[in-house]
Amino acid sequence: MRLKDKVAIVTGGSQGIGKAICEAFAREGAKVAVVNRTAEKGEAVAGAINAGGGAAKAFPCDVSKKSGVDAMVENVVAEYGTVDILVANAGIMINKKVEEYSEEEWDRTIDINLKGNFLLSQALIPVMKKKKYGKLIFMASIAGTHAFPNALPYCASKGGLVMITKALAAEIAKDGINVNCISPGNTATPLNQHLQDDPEFVKLMASYTPTGRAYISTEEMAGAAVFLASDEASAVHGLDMIVDDGWCAM
Repeated sequence: MRLKDKVAIVTGGSQGIGKAICEAFAREGAKVAVVNRTAEKGEAVAGAINAGGGAAKAFPCDVSKKSGVDAMVENVVAEYGTVDILVANAGIMINKKVEEYSEEEWDRTIDINLKGNFLLSQALIPVMKKKKYGKLIFMASIAGTHAFPNALPYCASKGGLVMITKALAAEIAKDGINVNCISPGNTATPLNQHLQDDPEFVKLMASYTPTGRAYISTEEMAGAAVFLASDEASAVHGLDMIVDDGWCAM
């Protein structure tokens, strides 16, 4: 077990990539804090993990609010004694033409996708610095380095997250903390179900990958997170790990 007895926080852990990561971490021996806004959904994921012999507990939290993030981290530390790993996976995507976005939609996207990761870092880095060990893994996107139409706030937030990763790595690698991000390609999740339901979009996306697949599974994404969270990645700092079926290569 590559994560035996490690304590991991996974935000956005109730569905999609986050759920798959919670399940994979539990199989690797981690104690998993399932973090999302809706207690009932998080408890369902934690309950299934516990029923399968793993260890997990739900911790509801709005990652865009500092008070909520600080309280959540305190509660996880109170429950498990420490935090070794963060997978900051909570995110939002709103697809519109640039002139159609409201100010509230821009703010909401930036608050969740970018500010939330800053707040999580602030809350967790002191815990990790004390023991000179930690893994911070942010969920970025190929949209952070490759432009997509009708997704301006999302692209901007994910591009910023790639730079948060690199800037933090430069600052805290000396403290024994690995900071990396994963940039998924088109992954089949509830977040993008509206795009999966568009046959023309699916056909276009399939034409962009050398594999000919339009969508990657969440389980494939979880494997990248397990590697970055493990000690096998001890020398990996500031990496934007692209997991996209070769989309960016094409």
